[in-house]
Amino acid sequence: MIEMSSSAHESHVKLIAELRTMRDAVAAAARKLNLGIAGGGTHRSRNGTTAHLRHGALQSSRRPLRLPGEAFTVFGQHIHVGCADGDEAVYLTHTLSRYVPHFIALSASSPFQQGEDTLFDSSRLSVVNAFPLSGTMPLVRSWEEFEAYFSRMQGFGIVKSMKDFYWDIRPKPEFGTVEIPRFRHALSVDRAAAIAAYAQALARYLRLERPRPISAEPYLVYSYNRFQACRYGWRQA
Repeated sequence: MIEMSSSAHESHVKLIAELRTMRDAVAAAARKLNLGIAGGGTHRSRNGTTAHLRHGALQSSRRPLRLPGEAFTVFGQHIHVGCADGDEAVYLTHTLSRYVPHFIALSASSPFQQGEDTLFDSSRLSVVNAFPLSGTMPLVRSWEEFEAYFSRMQGFGIVKSMKDFYWDIRPKPEFGTVEIPRFRHALSVDRAAAIAAYAQALARYLRLERPRPISAEPYLVYSYNRFQACRYGWRQA
């Protein structure tokens, strides 16, 4: 698995230029080694392993997450949106969750798992669902409430860091961002850049206009809409 990170960008034009440069560099290096580069949400024939230390820990036979860890060799696109402070991060985490099905549908590219056609346009999320702390952030309404929640979970020995939360959207305090990690890997850098621009524009609208308060209402239909997006992808979007 190859993981690449772009620079922080305010402009779609600059982002797509950098992504094209990165893509071309990886493709050129692969050709020299007589290798093929696969994109999309999951490998068509099988999933493998990775040398990343954290993934290696998940795959260890001594860990309760070995099975989902072994199936977690999947391709994804993570988008980070900068936040002014912790309270804004909490607000965006909740309000952006309403649009998670849109993101899933627009980036759906993983119909296969272990060589089988799952009939889902985005089967990758079924792997994520196997982790105990997947889904959505609890209904905390401020960074102070979030810190209290995190401290309790840490005290129980359930989490050590934010990486232990496999939520569809989560704050990333070490970067000062909100991370949307549940995209499938778009099949072209042009589409990946367009989806990132959509997320950026949407986040800007939400943070400036504050059209809705933090509420439990979006979560009433969250799982259903998420399932529909995974099953039918953009055909239902």
